[in-house]
Amino acid sequence: MTTNKLLIIAVFMMAALCGYAKGKEPVQKTYIYRYYLKDKKTSKHSLAKPTEFLSQKSLDRRHRQGLSLDSTDLPVPEKYVRQFAGSGSKVLGTSRWLNTVLVSAPDSATLVRLSALPIVSKSQCVYVSPDSIEDITLLRQKVHTDFDRWDSVRNDHYGMARRQIEMLGGVALHEAGFTGRGITIAILDGGFMNYDRIPALQRAHILGTHDFVEQTTEGKDFQSIDHGTKVLSAIAAYAPEVIVGTAPDASLWLLRSEDNASEQPVEEDYWVMAAEFADSVGADVLNSSLGYYKYDEPLPSYRLRDLDGNTAFVSRAASMLASKGMILCNSAGNSGMGQWKKIGVPADASNILAVGAVDGNGIIAAFSSVGPSQDLRVKPDIVARGSNTALISGRGRLVHDMGTSFSSPVTCGMVACLWQSLPHLTAYQIMELVRQSGDQHDAPNNIYGNGLPNYWEAYQKGKQ
Repeated sequence: MTTNKLLIIAVFMMAALCGYAKGKEPVQKTYIYRYYLKDKKTSKHSLAKPTEFLSQKSLDRRHRQGLSLDSTDLPVPEKYVRQFAGSGSKVLGTSRWLNTVLVSAPDSATLVRLSALPIVSKSQCVYVSPDSIEDITLLRQKVHTDFDRWDSVRNDHYGMARRQIEMLGGVALHEAGFTGRGITIAILDGGFMNYDRIPALQRAHILGTHDFVEQTTEGKDFQSIDHGTKVLSAIAAYAPEVIVGTAPDASLWLLRSEDNASEQPVEEDYWVMAAEFADSVGADVLNSSLGYYKYDEPLPSYRLRDLDGNTAFVSRAASMLASKGMILCNSAGNSGMGQWKKIGVPADASNILAVGAVDGNGIIAAFSSVGPSQDLRVKPDIVARGSNTALISGRGRLVHDMGTSFSSPVTCGMVACLWQSLPHLTAYQIMELVRQSGDQHDAPNNIYGNGLPNYWEAYQKGKQ
């Protein structure tokens, strides 16, 4: 993921600290194509029977917000999907929102032939396997059960996390009883190392997991890196006097959509599949500390003119989330000091909260990506602490890390608490309250967006 290649860097840092076997591993040649379909005419599903493809929780979320189902909610017709299977090809998944099918094969000729099917409007190659990948095998997964004495702040419930929560008015919201209870958060990431073994995360209410890269409940690489663990800890950690997350009582789904072995457009398909899954199980808020703009050759990368919220496959899906009743918090990106400088995708999407990063004094982090979107919408939407954010690593250690990867989940947890406090409001209304509570809302810019929100003030305004 171009926005947060910290994922890959973190793997090698952990390799030095934990002990890994490293080496090149040959890869069987694989191609993956995305097929856009012309229609859904043969679907056996009906909008009159939505419980066949959406959970009751998902339907209840829409009902509360006065949202109707439409054709984008219908699954891709099974009759169409079957036409892509066989003869060496394998269907990896579909997108009901964008009406696509994702198919792999060991040779591109097979996939090119499938492009000629009458049901296909267009096709796109989204993955070409490299000749080899780094084989990084974890040798030692020791989890620390205790913190160092200097990690704690005696008689301070929030410990090292106080500043990142307090600067958003989050402590007051928590003290009023709003800690995310009753809100479901889906985390889309690249790996959740030891999430089920770390004491500080044992209190987290995890509803389930799924790996969309390996197409399993939990693939072999689901715990290969700890980027997602750190993201999870910003939301759900509970170790009083050391670290407490922004929504410690929220319910959580952990979804892997990032392929850490390469950087290719197929990761957008995995992301969309994960977002649609989150919708189907009834998630309210999504955190995505992921973003893209540059892909491995020979596949084309994005251009600045593509950052309009409607060009990138992943951004088109992200822009639909609010219409399904969900809120997306997405990292703005870490390209502020590089040649690109701008946000990536899907941070350019409409009707989401793209989150930039500031330090503990509220000063913008130099790495935080800037806006605007190509169609001149203010980006990022808001900021939160992403420079020296207090987190839990994959080994259970308290760490302080940097990146919009971490300002986003800090924000996500606070959004969950705010929505718990104002359950009658829609996703659009909650996001607008958040923007309006920003300390730069009167004069937003494309560095800070609307600035640092105050979620306590947003709650007070929302009650009126």
